Amino acid sequence: MRCPFCGDTSSQVKDSRPAEDHSAIRRRRFCPDCGARFTTFERVQLRELTVLKKSGRRVPFEREKLAHSIHVATRKRTIEPERIERMVSAIVRQLESQGETEIASDRIGETVMRALAGVDTVAYVRFASVYRNFSEASDFETFVQELRPPPGEPDVVDDA
Repeated sequence: MRCPFCGDTSSQVKDSRPAEDHSAIRRRRFCPDCGARFTTFERVQLRELTVLKKSGRRVPFEREKLAHSIHVATRKRTIEPERIERMVSAIVRQLESQGETEIASDRIGETVMRALAGVDTVAYVRFASVYRNFSEASDFETFVQELRPPPGEPDVVDDA
């Protein structure tokens, strides 16, 4: 592992343990060249995923990009960071276990929306507004109307 401070490739592992959500191995490392200490995370990757964009372009799947979009949707909401990390890990596992190496960006977006709908309706609407490209206030109104149960039915949407 290359030292992020000096670039030396002879860093040594001093400690290994599972990350809090057990989806990765956390390794504390030491660089004998410059004396710096740093942490790396190692995750299991079932397969290389490629995202098929609406334009037809193919790009490598990036877990960090998925996590960033979920963090943006959940910003300033009372959702524990560990819960968000578990959600990201579950989505990635679900995508990897589908058996396909190419996944349409639409399918990723719908998977994220389902996950957010079960966690926080505000984050769900925020994500949907970007994913579905809302262009005016009436788009929000229509979408929120679809979330509301018909009169006489109990409200099943959790506002976490």
